[in-house]
Order: sequence, then C-alpha cells, then structure tokens
Amino acid sequence: MPQRVTIGKVGDIPPGGSVVVTWNNKDIAVFHVDGAYYAIDDTCPHQGASLSGGHIEDGCVVCPWHAWRFRLADGAWADNPRVKTGWYPVHVVGDEIQLEVPD
Repeated sequence: MPQRVTIGKVGDIPPGGSVVVTWNNKDIAVFHVDGAYYAIDDTCPHQGASLSGGHIEDGCVVCPWHAWRFRLADGAWADNPRVKTGWYPVHVVGDEIQLEVPD
C-alpha cells in the first residue's frame, strides 16, 4: 500500500523550478510546472544524467545530456513510451507537498 511522504512546502519550489529529494536511497526530481507538481526519478535511464537539471518543454523534462524527453505526467520517454523512469503521484495538502511512494 502506498504511503504519502511530505517533502516540503508549496513555496519551496518556485514556478518553473525543481528540487531533488531523497527517499529510501533514491533521488527524486520534483518539478513545479504551470501550477502543478510532478515527481519522477532524478536519474535518466539512458546514461544517468540528473533530470532535475533539464529544461521543461511541452509537458516533458528534457535530459541535459542527450535530450531524451520524459513526460512529467507519467515518466514515459516521449519517443518510446515503453521506456520509463520512475514516476510518483504528488499531492498538495494545505501548504505541504506530498509524494505518494511505495511501502
């Protein structure tokens, strides 16, 4: 059963910004885009780049090393949706940002 983990406050991530949080020894990139929050694994499955350092384009984060594009809505690679990075639902409860993570 998934659990929710508070990772910060709404004001901690500016619009268009991102932060990296660590949960269970995994780095997770959290993005604030168009008023919504999204969370995916920070490590690109292609060659290990930090996705939090990429830019946002058309609902995707673009890997800063080789321009692979991962959809923020589900973590899928835009060019081949069978390839995915980890994706986590994000909830805003009051002023807290919470990730839904597996037990």
